[in-house]
Amino acid sequence: METPTEMGIVATGTAFGTPRDVAGTAHEYLPDPEAVTKLGYESYHRVADGVTAVDLAAEACRVALKNAGLGIADVDLIVLGHSDIPQYLGWDPSAAVARALDAQGTPTVLFTQSCAAWSLALDHAAGAMALSPDTGTVLVAMVNVVSETHTNRMDFNGTIASDGAAAAVLRRGHPRLRRLSSASFTNPEFADLFRIDIGGSAHPVPPPGRTHRDLDPMIAVYEHFGADPERFGRFIGEVVGRFTDVVDHALARAGRDRSELTRLVYFNDSQRAIHGAADAIGIHVARTNAELARRLGHMGAADQLVSLHLHEEAGELAPGDLVALAGVASPGMHWFCTLLEV
Repeated sequence: METPTEMGIVATGTAFGTPRDVAGTAHEYLPDPEAVTKLGYESYHRVADGVTAVDLAAEACRVALKNAGLGIADVDLIVLGHSDIPQYLGWDPSAAVARALDAQGTPTVLFTQSCAAWSLALDHAAGAMALSPDTGTVLVAMVNVVSETHTNRMDFNGTIASDGAAAAVLRRGHPRLRRLSSASFTNPEFADLFRIDIGGSAHPVPPPGRTHRDLDPMIAVYEHFGADPERFGRFIGEVVGRFTDVVDHALARAGRDRSELTRLVYFNDSQRAIHGAADAIGIHVARTNAELARRLGHMGAADQLVSLHLHEEAGELAPGDLVALAGVASPGMHWFCTLLEV
């Protein structure tokens, strides 16, 4: 059994772009709007022009600090996760968030592993507390702001991408929303899935007459599986199998089992996918974030912390509840689970 650093969530905060109706705006993104409505989303969020990921993350941090009754001077470490195209190359947005919060010399760390960043950030916070007695309070922030220059938020990976941020204030020894354990798995065979081929050092600019949006990231998926439905079917089986494996591994590390799970907080996937995840671990879909996902859209690395915040705000978490924050992240490809006890 794992013996983790005792770390709990003191308070959380969120910040979102403006809500937009899927049915009313799908025509702006797709020639066949009906295709996206089948995913089960009702709305998503989009930031106003000029609002950046740093702006949104800093706003969520301010809300979390206010809810915790703390100031930035009380924070010993800032950890940022960012899951879309960064604003600049050769630049660290974690330091930019610290500057926006007027932090003075507080160490910062940046995680960029797409939708898995939040789990790694919580692990890093626990590790920092274990290694340093001077690290007692950590501010974790996750943000996703879609670069519409690079991708089509409604035609990317089977979700509707959404702009949002969540922040959590973590404290050593805090008795509520305690991190019990975590588990993860990476299959590097799928490292190229959903990659954006244009804009990096390999291919900095689009070919003549093309734009970033003309180059569909789904092409890498089709090419990887060679249009072979059998290979793709095995991949879907692995997605589900690995997911249940990491949930069971996290439970075993905490000395618990599936029968004790009270709630599954998955990423804000399609309704079909969330129902499938719930069935795979034997929990009723009403005990998941399925309904939240309908109105939030997929906020990348922020999904789990946003949903946790809203479940708590709605009074849906009771003392002693065992909550699995879990999901799948690509590129990577990563499977991950963190267990919390309310």
